[in-house]
Amino acid sequence: MDQKIDGVRLVAAARAELEAHSSITHNPSRRALLAKTAAAAVTGLAGVGVARAEPLAVPESNKALGRPLPPEEYGMPSKYESHVKRRRTDVLVNKQNYSDWSFTPLHQQLGTVTPNGLIYERHHNGVPDINPDQHRFVIHGMVRQPLVFSMSDLMKYPSVSRFHFMECSGNGLTDWLKPAARTVQQTHGLLSCAQWTGIPVSTLLDEAGVSPSATWALAEGGDGAAHARSIPMKKLMEDALIVYAANGEMLRPENGYPLRLFIPGWEGNVSIKWLRRLKLGDQPWHLRSETARYTDPMPDGKWRQFSFEMEAKSVITSPSGSMKIRPGPIEIVGFAWSGKGSIRAVDVTLDGGRTWHQAQLEGPVMDKCLTRFRLQWNWTGGPTTIASRCVDSTGYVQPTVEDIQKVRAITGFVQHHNGVFPWFINEAGEVKNAIA
Repeated sequence: MDQKIDGVRLVAAARAELEAHSSITHNPSRRALLAKTAAAAVTGLAGVGVARAEPLAVPESNKALGRPLPPEEYGMPSKYESHVKRRRTDVLVNKQNYSDWSFTPLHQQLGTVTPNGLIYERHHNGVPDINPDQHRFVIHGMVRQPLVFSMSDLMKYPSVSRFHFMECSGNGLTDWLKPAARTVQQTHGLLSCAQWTGIPVSTLLDEAGVSPSATWALAEGGDGAAHARSIPMKKLMEDALIVYAANGEMLRPENGYPLRLFIPGWEGNVSIKWLRRLKLGDQPWHLRSETARYTDPMPDGKWRQFSFEMEAKSVITSPSGSMKIRPGPIEIVGFAWSGKGSIRAVDVTLDGGRTWHQAQLEGPVMDKCLTRFRLQWNWTGGPTTIASRCVDSTGYVQPTVEDIQKVRAITGFVQHHNGVFPWFINEAGEVKNAIA
């Protein structure tokens, strides 16, 4: 009853303020009324641990001028968020600084879009610093007319912007059969999602005139490793992009500035950064990156080439490794994604896989894009194991590691780990990697 009365009084006060052209926020007595009403409103959240609030004290930030506006500036996150960083691994430590990776802090990503400064990195020979005025991109090989483009040439073409995830095929490779990583950043952080802006590859290939016999293209980067991959023409014509921007700004150097290829839904290493050429041919090139790397061992001892597609996968990001929870209401949050299409559903187990509960998907649910899922849970304090599994729009169900072992050999430097990933919670509320 008191809450209703306060609400009526607040509405009346606001009406009077509008009529008097004064400010309720500059009237101490009305500010106190507002604080009291706000405190009453949050009591409905008491079940999730929010205490009844007292009227807010006026903070120091209300009593002084803030920082002056600089004439021009590239905005940075608050100093209080300086712990949110991309990090290199301490699980599989590389002793040099050029061919390595750094991981996205998935447990600290609040939406489905990864900030540009947190998009994961994978480099084969460091990050080149390329002058866009001097950069050239060439299409040649089995085409009617070879073409060379400057960046200013490319910026004149009609562009598109699409939300897609990007994942390294090595995401999770340290944690197949025993725990190695501690946090979800270490286990799954070779994963990011952005709004990519660029030109459909098909537009430029149509202009060059593709030979009917051309079935593959060599994409090569302008970095010190000249990283390159053979890519089927069918995929290039279907949905590939020549990208120059991400999340509303030009690419950052570590993400391929000034130009990269982007192949939606496929392993990240085919989205060639610092793209300098596409050469069309009638067969793949069988490069080192297609024979000694980025291949998959099979149970018969042979190795599979060209396993491009990233199959459906999900992981709980909160609570996740190295976090600590308390008994009571908890919201389980995670990401699901599929290189085959969109996410249809996500189930979560709270008892080590004996039973599963359907999680709520947070929209928009988009093709080849991260999808956030949520499930409300009341943890009673007992030890248990939690995990998620997803189903994509083709009906593909995320497998267990045991399922994957039936069709692939898990030995050595194995990639494409999309198995169900569990977290163990002990009686103290400590969350640990439970893959085994």
